[in-house]
Amino acid sequence: MPNPPNKIPAELAKELRTLAHDLSNSLETIVQATYLISQSGPPDNIRRWVELTDQASQEAVKINQKLRQLLRSQS
Repeated sequence: MPNPPNKIPAELAKELRTLAHDLSNSLETIVQATYLISQSGPPDNIRRWVELTDQASQEAVKINQKLRQLLRSQS
């Protein structure tokens, strides 16, 4: 049975779910490492970079969650 219009093909959706899952794992490592670095009391010049990294990684987590929700709705 062919996919309805606007649906992601099943094989592609499966591959995208796998990639989104792997991305989640990598992002979790970045989020945790950034947290641990921030707790170590880095110098001011490093603290700003840690904050930027944290903000960017949190945004990436949100984007990945939206992607995963989209993929779930396509299944």
